[in-house]
Amino acid sequence: MKLTNKGRYAVMAMADLASNAKNGPISLSEISLRQNISLAYLEQIFLKLKSNKLVRSSRGANGGYVLEKPASEIRISNIIYAVDEEVKTLVCKKNSKRGCNNKSVKCITHNLWDQLDQHINGFFEKVKLQDLTRLS
Repeated sequence: MKLTNKGRYAVMAMADLASNAKNGPISLSEISLRQNISLAYLEQIFLKLKSNKLVRSSRGANGGYVLEKPASEIRISNIIYAVDEEVKTLVCKKNSKRGCNNKSVKCITHNLWDQLDQHINGFFEKVKLQDLTRLS
């Protein structure tokens, strides 16, 4: 299964933002300290989150980031896709004529991995950012 740190960190940072939303705009340095994520890496992630309209920023002494919409309306899949990630269990392209083993037919376990892929992505579609704030 493939989910890089970028996707994981984006979800962690958004959960932090949602959990601390009552405090107003949150700086990336605060998230960096609380979640132990590099500030430079967070800046890259938040550029993508902002361009995908999941967060908005404000400048000034009390500036930082806030959620663009309520945590109850943001799916975990929205966050993962916003940072150009996807959870992938298949090595081959899903609709390709070539299989995982680079032959003209799909490997014998292709359907198993495809079903797992659908299950994982379906799970991320169902879980909302608000659900993570309830768990903490």
